[in-house]
Amino acid sequence: MTGRKSRSRHARERRISLKSAEEIARMRRAGQIVALVLERLTEAAVPGVATAELDRIAEATIRSFGATPSFHGLYGYPANICTSINDEVVHGIPGDRVLAAGDIVSFDVGATAEGMIGDGATTAAVGEVTEEARRLMRITRESLAKGIGQARPGNRVADISAAIQHHAEEHGYHVVRKLVGHGVGHAMHEPPQVPNFVDGRVDESPELVEGMTLAIEPMVGQGTWRVVQDDDGWTYRTKDGSLAAHFEHTIAINGEGCEILTRRQAPGRRQADATAVKVRAEGWGGDLEDVR
Repeated sequence: MTGRKSRSRHARERRISLKSAEEIARMRRAGQIVALVLERLTEAAVPGVATAELDRIAEATIRSFGATPSFHGLYGYPANICTSINDEVVHGIPGDRVLAAGDIVSFDVGATAEGMIGDGATTAAVGEVTEEARRLMRITRESLAKGIGQARPGNRVADISAAIQHHAEEHGYHVVRKLVGHGVGHAMHEPPQVPNFVDGRVDESPELVEGMTLAIEPMVGQGTWRVVQDDDGWTYRTKDGSLAAHFEHTIAINGEGCEILTRRQAPGRRQADATAVKVRAEGWGGDLEDVR
């Protein structure tokens, strides 16, 4: 679940939690559950399905592994997942709304397994969508890949941010600035914040070190980067009504680069503990096949 951008000195100076190998193993399990849920939601996103039914599918899948939905009750959030449609950027609440052919829908999912959290998101096409919508989805997914490609020891959070921003903007899109990625693990929102744009001096950004666990999540608008919040107090949408897309992975910084904890690895639907692929800093440039 996306965090809100904070400029307070207190928020910036909070201690970053470095995870042990055992804690990352539990996050890996949570991440694989998230990946499976996103896969099932994408399959179920067909014309005529209500978003409340998609919420039920997600909850049942998460609980079938003995895990719990991380979003439910978080800051008072009333559902298990977020379903954001078309111009909705994030935090759309599942309900009676029915998906229609031509929609795009962003799913944001969190699962808690053995006290550790995995957080991931994807944007899916509902039936046939326009070429413009497909391009927005592709560039947003590529932006995530570019950001992950910078996630390695010695780099800084701002290197991730710059890579995401550059790729989106060079294709004519804009990254949302009010909402950001974040540290994740014991809690849904931990330091540091991970903006999708460069905010201040790069050398003042937190350095990436082994054991850091981050939720990297570009939110990209077809038009403006500005967003407005609905009266429900949750849903953010683009101010100009243009389409938005959202992709997210939870990653862990290791000695070789990073590991994508929410990349789907298990071939069988009951195997949520498969080993996640490690991303080597020296050899991975953001292949889309590696971040679906």
